[in-house]
Amino acid sequence: MPRPTLSAIHHVAIICSDYPRSKQFYTGLLGLTVIAENYRRERDSWKLDLALPNGNQIELFSFPNPPPRPSKPEAQGLRHLAFVVDSVAEFADYLTQNGVAVEPIRIDEFTGKAFTFFQDPDGLPLELYQR
Repeated sequence: MPRPTLSAIHHVAIICSDYPRSKQFYTGLLGLTVIAENYRRERDSWKLDLALPNGNQIELFSFPNPPPRPSKPEAQGLRHLAFVVDSVAEFADYLTQNGVAVEPIRIDEFTGKAFTFFQDPDGLPLELYQR
């Protein structure tokens, strides 16, 4: 039997500690589009489906009292989520003007592309990567 093919990443799931704050961050500040928003009463949990312009999706979940994500030193598991942008410098300036701390812009030694990191309201590492 031939190996089946993975064609794309459908979504990335994120668990937040403060649903309204994270919803505002991902929709208001980063500009992701809401696809669907559902409250799951039996789990006391919100599930917010968000879309990027290319169709990629982020699922934003809330749960009562989620444990914090260990990150320093970096923990085993998903390291960060990277977003493609036309201009890392322009988007970094926008984030800084809106009170988000952004690391200095660096150049990827292998691709020559600019990139930088910032964090969501729960400290999840996010990356901007030059198109």
